[in-house]
Amino acid sequence: MNKIKKIHNTINSLKVIPYVFVLPFIITFLLFFLYPIISAIIMSFQDIAGFGDVTFVGFKNYRNLLNPHYYNALRVSFSYTFLTIAILIPVPLVLAVLLNNKDLPGRNIFRSSLFMPALTSVIVGGMFFRFAFGTQPTALFNHIIGWFGLEPVVWLQGKWTGMLAMVILCVWRWTGVNIVYFLAGLQGIPNELYESADIDGANGLQKFFHITVPSLKPVIIFVTTISVFGGFSMFAESFAYWTSRSPGDIGLTLVAYIYQTGFNYNNFGFAAAIGITLLVIIMTVNLIQLKIFGFFKED
Repeated sequence: MNKIKKIHNTINSLKVIPYVFVLPFIITFLLFFLYPIISAIIMSFQDIAGFGDVTFVGFKNYRNLLNPHYYNALRVSFSYTFLTIAILIPVPLVLAVLLNNKDLPGRNIFRSSLFMPALTSVIVGGMFFRFAFGTQPTALFNHIIGWFGLEPVVWLQGKWTGMLAMVILCVWRWTGVNIVYFLAGLQGIPNELYESADIDGANGLQKFFHITVPSLKPVIIFVTTISVFGGFSMFAESFAYWTSRSPGDIGLTLVAYIYQTGFNYNNFGFAAAIGITLLVIIMTVNLIQLKIFGFFKED
């Protein structure tokens, strides 16, 4: 009985309670984040032919990365990430400013409709856009360019048209989510700043670039960071369009290359090596963009 009381008193002590609340996160972090990373690093130095058939091969898997498929996957991933960020930062920001205007009629309807794609499965959305980018003259996008007298395009078999299709699907899905982030940031900007600018005679553009954008800097950094991660980790959009291997590897991203190598060719050690390089690339790019935004300013 005394032991039970002692344990009870220990748990209720102020020193132990914080660790009790943090324990679920620590366990989750160790099991689902740290352990998989360590396992992937170990696997990247192995040749895994099946369950129990594992041999250490040193840096062989990393040397095998020097091949045209990996270079192509790098190019596709970097191009896709750059293009999506170039659209998914300024466009949602401008739309959020417009939707934050209380005088805009039907702004709640616009907010809901722009966020709806985020609630839609990427496969469902991908199937729609797959048909929209069809080769027939009556397909949606060929029909649209037909209004301007242009010939039908085989969208999903060209390098840049295939990239355009993936970017459009991404923008359709994530514009509403980024609008929500920017709308949340706009609520934290004091109205007094805009009132002072009005007194000084500032116009709308001046208030946007000198008040809104600087005030939203933390939100912009956050959105850019998750966009970098989302861009390099893209797989579902490519899979929705081409299911298996795309013609000429035009949709082969780094994650798609991991999937293709691991599950199609049963080479999990090489797939792990690709995954580790992807992790290093994402961390490096994010650290660079955080440095550019001044996130690591010295006091």
